[in-house]
Amino acid sequence: MASPAPLSTAHATSADARLALAEQLLTCDAAQDCARAVVEWLVVHAPAPAVACLTRDEPGGRLGCLASAGLSEAQHVALTEGPDADTEHPLAEVLTQAVPCFFPPERALIPIPGTGGLFAVPLGREGASPVGLLLIWVNGPTLPSEVAWVAAHAGPYLAKQVTSGPLGLGGGALFRHIIDAVTDPVLLTDLDGRLRLANARAESLLVASPDASDGRKRAVHLNQRVFTTAVASTARGPVPGVSWREIPLVDPSEGLDLLFELVGTRVYAPDGREAMVSVLRNVTDLGRATQALGESYRRLRATEREARSERHRLDRVLDSVADPIILSSPSGGAVMMNEPAEKLFTSSTEGGRAAQRRVRSNDAVFSSFLANLLDTGGGPRWRAQLNLVDPTSGGTRPMEAVATKVLGDGGELTGIVTLFQDRGEAMEKARLLERLKEVSTLLEARVQVATAELAEQNEKLRRQAIQLEQASAAKSQFLANMSHEFRTPLNAILGYTNMLLQGVSGELTPIQRRNLTRIDSNGRHLLEVINEILDITRIEAGRMPLHLSDFGIPELLQEVMAEMDPIIVRSKLAVSTHLGAKLPQVHSDRQKMKQVVLNLLSNALKFTHEGSVRVSAECATPSSLLTISVTDTGIGIDPAYQEKIFEDFQQVDSSPTRAYGGTGLGLSICRRLADMLGGRVTLQSIPGQGSTFTLHFPRRPRRT
Repeated sequence: MASPAPLSTAHATSADARLALAEQLLTCDAAQDCARAVVEWLVVHAPAPAVACLTRDEPGGRLGCLASAGLSEAQHVALTEGPDADTEHPLAEVLTQAVPCFFPPERALIPIPGTGGLFAVPLGREGASPVGLLLIWVNGPTLPSEVAWVAAHAGPYLAKQVTSGPLGLGGGALFRHIIDAVTDPVLLTDLDGRLRLANARAESLLVASPDASDGRKRAVHLNQRVFTTAVASTARGPVPGVSWREIPLVDPSEGLDLLFELVGTRVYAPDGREAMVSVLRNVTDLGRATQALGESYRRLRATEREARSERHRLDRVLDSVADPIILSSPSGGAVMMNEPAEKLFTSSTEGGRAAQRRVRSNDAVFSSFLANLLDTGGGPRWRAQLNLVDPTSGGTRPMEAVATKVLGDGGELTGIVTLFQDRGEAMEKARLLERLKEVSTLLEARVQVATAELAEQNEKLRRQAIQLEQASAAKSQFLANMSHEFRTPLNAILGYTNMLLQGVSGELTPIQRRNLTRIDSNGRHLLEVINEILDITRIEAGRMPLHLSDFGIPELLQEVMAEMDPIIVRSKLAVSTHLGAKLPQVHSDRQKMKQVVLNLLSNALKFTHEGSVRVSAECATPSSLLTISVTDTGIGIDPAYQEKIFEDFQQVDSSPTRAYGGTGLGLSICRRLADMLGGRVTLQSIPGQGSTFTLHFPRRPRRT
């Protein structure tokens, strides 16, 4: 399209100006160029403060502003959004009547201060419907001659350009049919998304008739908002030209969600302002296919991850098994094996030729084993004993192999799983078990022999014990008899000796009295020895009876001290007694307890050369045990003899030249009597410092 030459203002006369305009109109090949030339000429030669040229694309179509001068942007937009020709608008009436019409200021469509009104002059061929209007703001109701001349001469040119262009008469209908034939929605809007032109498909989405249902109106309104926002956003984009973006729309007829790709292109409208041509391509199926493909891809990735996880889990399970496991293909090739299996069927280059030869030997054995499984026909499992070789050490590894077929859904063979179990340990255990059985049998025979020998020895010991018991009983009986036989004449000897000493047979000379006194002393000593032997034999024979009675400890000690008073006087020792508080009455054998205390006190006086002897009685409240202790400062007893002196006929010094006399039966009798009373005798002694003998006894003996 050629641009019109600028209208020269150098033409001084009206004729020259009109000629120049006519020449310029002849060079114009577009309606917009003709309109712009007319407007510029009228501004100069009318003159008029504001001029506008409007046309319509087809009969009955909307008026559009091709060119204007002296109007603001808002006034220009108001003209662009002019009424349809078939409405009651004043301009539509002017087109219908096809005669110039004056609008005073109060009726002017677009009032301009300082003007006297507006003339609307129809443009077009004579005898034909006007194709547009020439609007000029003037000072009075008289149509300027220059305006009438321009409308008469420029109108045919303009009508020619309008009707011969794509929006012209006839051509507009054809263009409409063409864009309606396009299956994709095509729209022409301004940069804010306001609709100027749309084909049938676009109108089905973005236009609702007044009698449409409420649902369709809401769907169309929603589509308009989405489309307008998308176009405005595209127009504000930094990059001019063609742009793509996806927008979701709603099918107003069926209410389905649709996805369109919006292809927007910035263009210039015939009025010179920028507009947006938008083509909507329905990519709903493509989006769904893309979404389905994405979902399939996601499932594929999930399945792949799951398979990978299962593979790792299977590897960990296989590696955690101590026995070798091999997964083979239907042809027998190894697909997977765990670490124990790799030690048998793989070798590294560091293993040397010997290790590689052993691995090949194991492979051959294993292949032969799998061949047996495949040759069994329908058998799902095969078990056999294999003698494999350790590639590292060369030792024999007896194995029990169990191979199982893995079948697919159709029953076809998909793999073979072979599990090895090392029989070496089991065989070693069996060998050890056999050896253990042999040893057990041998030990059993030895135990039987030893048991028989032990039984024989026990029998011998039992017979010896019986013989010893019989011998002991005979000894006791012998001693009892002999003691009785000795004591009877001895009592007679002591009796007569005592009578002689008392002067029954007359006065005795001093020599006779000394000799009789010696006889009496030795006789009493012999009687004491005999009594001790008799007590021992009676205790051993179980013939020592207990005579229980209630008595007090203080009275008992007083009686003992009285009997030992002559000996105490001769010893010149400090002998004292100490009685504890609250000594209770005792129910026991008073005579035997007195015998024990007399013996302990006699020993203390005998083995103490200087110092003191102390007799004390105490009662332990928590245990209800009573104690009578005899403490001396005598020679003391070596620890090696402190237990021995309680045995029969035992003394610290048992030699014939010992310094102290005695039979060695006193302490033995004391311990046995204490045991009969339910008590015991203890000793604490330090050589050279003294000894303490203590009789422990209960208030009431258990045996009555």
